[in-house]
Amino acid sequence: MKYVDGRLVLAGDIVRIDGRYRGIVIAAIDDRSYLPGGEDWEYLGSGAMIDTDFGGLVHYQQDDEELVLVHRAYK
Repeated sequence: MKYVDGRLVLAGDIVRIDGRYRGIVIAAIDDRSYLPGGEDWEYLGSGAMIDTDFGGLVHYQQDDEELVLVHRAYK
């Protein structure tokens, strides 16, 4: 899964969603990048699991223009 600018979505990334919300990527399933415990979401097959400030855990199934990288935690 990628951001609009072409960078890969990775676990630990802080993202802005729809220009007003925030979240942290718990699992980037396509690239097998997980925070501790995030590998539990691998059964979803693709996309990213994001812990959002508006609705808790949300599964984004494909690249989404609404997701913007704010800060890459590491890597």
